[in-house]
This record gives sequence, structure tokens and C-alpha cells, in this order.
Amino acid sequence: MLVGLENLSIGDHVRVDAFCSLIAGQGSISIGDHVHISAYAFLSGAERIEISDFVSVSQGVRIYTRNDDYTGQSLTGPTVPEAYLKLDKGPVRIGRHVVIGSGSIVLPGLEINEGSAVGALSLVKSSLASWGIYAGVPVRRLRDRKRAMLELERRLRAEE
Repeated sequence: MLVGLENLSIGDHVRVDAFCSLIAGQGSISIGDHVHISAYAFLSGAERIEISDFVSVSQGVRIYTRNDDYTGQSLTGPTVPEAYLKLDKGPVRIGRHVVIGSGSIVLPGLEINEGSAVGALSLVKSSLASWGIYAGVPVRRLRDRKRAMLELERRLRAEE
């Protein structure tokens, strides 16, 4: 499902599989080149979502730019006027060469910086530094990620 086509930009060599929801409502969704968004991914662009080149968003990933407060100090849900809500909101930026594993959740107002890999079923609730491998609930850095793909990118771009 695509919502808000006027707020959606898609680069070259992009594949969006079946049963994905890209909702570019009040925000916008920008997708770079050589991006794959796998089946059942859900991108909720109430605020801006920026996906850079060579990103893989695996099956069932959820990316949110707004989230209700569940402490009981406010009302929740899309049918309630904003004055009665307490929203955690902010743009999400995903850098080049990022991989987000199947079933992971990305919460509002953060950056997953260049070259990071997020393991399956992880919860990303704060920004991630570049070139790390992360996993868990919430994610934690496990180790560094190799950068050999940068040379491969350079060669591919030279052929395009």
C-alpha cells in the first residue's frame, strides 16, 4: 500500500516487495538508489523517513516516526486530537549500506548511520554509530562491520 504519493520519492534500482505499506502522510519518505524493501515492511512517515543508497529493509521491519506514550498520562490512538496525546516523534534517517534484519522495529527520532547492520527481531530505540553490527532488545553493538562493500560500490557506480 502506498499512501501520500506526492510525499514519496524513489531512486533508481529500487525493489519494493508485495504487501509493504509506505505511508508518507504528513511527513515524507525518500528512498535512494539500489534499495530493497522486503515483503510486509511498514514505513510510517508521519515525520520524514530518509533511506540512503544500498539499504536493505528485511521482511516485516517496522519503521515509526511517531509513537504514543503508554504510561497512562495521555490518551492514545489516531482518533484522539493531538492536544490529548503525548507523542514521541521525529524523523528517521537510514544511512548508506545499512541492513535491517527481519522483524526489527525502528522507533522515532533516530539515525542508523552508514554501514550498520541490525540483526533480526531487534528494537532500535536510539541512534546507531557507523559500521557496527547490532542486535537485541534494545540493540547493542556486538562488533565492527567490514567495509569491503565500499570498493564494490565504487566499481558498480563506474559501470552505471
